[in-house]
Amino acid sequence: MKKILSILFLMNLGISLNAQLQAPKLSPIAKVEQRIGLTDIKIEYSRPSKNDRVVFGDVVPFDEIWRTGANENTKITLSDAMVFGKDTLVAGTYAIYTKPSASTWEIIFYSDITNWGTPDEWDDKKVVLKVSTNVIALNDVVETFTIGIDNTTTKTANLNFSWDKTRASIGFAVPTDTKMAASIEKVMAGPTASDYHASADFYFKEKKDLKKALEWSTKACELKGDDAFWMLRLKSQIQAELGDYKGAIETAKKSLAAAEKAKYQAYIDSNNASIEEWSKKK
Repeated sequence: MKKILSILFLMNLGISLNAQLQAPKLSPIAKVEQRIGLTDIKIEYSRPSKNDRVVFGDVVPFDEIWRTGANENTKITLSDAMVFGKDTLVAGTYAIYTKPSASTWEIIFYSDITNWGTPDEWDDKKVVLKVSTNVIALNDVVETFTIGIDNTTTKTANLNFSWDKTRASIGFAVPTDTKMAASIEKVMAGPTASDYHASADFYFKEKKDLKKALEWSTKACELKGDDAFWMLRLKSQIQAELGDYKGAIETAKKSLAAAEKAKYQAYIDSNNASIEEWSKKK
């Protein structure tokens, strides 16, 4: 009996070890991460090798949609738009399919990224963008399929697909100028209402310089307007803490009116309670 149990234990141990065993993949997974200007691009794909085969026109047939690598979808993730000439690919994550021919490649960005290889049923409605580019003949063999982002500047780069003696390369641009202009405008314009409010809230809760907190809170309310009941609520609390109950009540009434308009019951209740309390102290 003990012998049988020992054999069963060893068999189960063997099964457990096999379940944990990780074998190398013939087409290993790779990642490309690149920042162009202020735009982050990530590509995830599997890399098959040539292995003395004729790749394009044989392993990868001409004029048919190819998964662009091996195994699960090749995916690209963009933090901002990529612009290919007059065509724009908005920020997001897409599967990359290609349709190689002898002289050109069609590069297809597909919204469904859950396929293993090409979809069982191709859906043109899921094609977000198609762009074409010419083929470059290479002198040297690229043994393992490679996707790269090269020739980078602060605004542009090339998306390259290389395998065997073939390279498909397409240039693209990213909205660096637009993002920089928006960033500069924001910085030069100074802090936002939310920035002032957050600073005032911190000083109020930590019992720091309440006069400075009131200055920031007042600025926040001026920038945001009388509909910002939460900002007005904080200002009234700071005024009351400084002993200005008359001013606190006036501000609380503005906050109450805005909260009633927004139907925000918690602020309606808290303002009513404070007005009642502060009226006894002014």
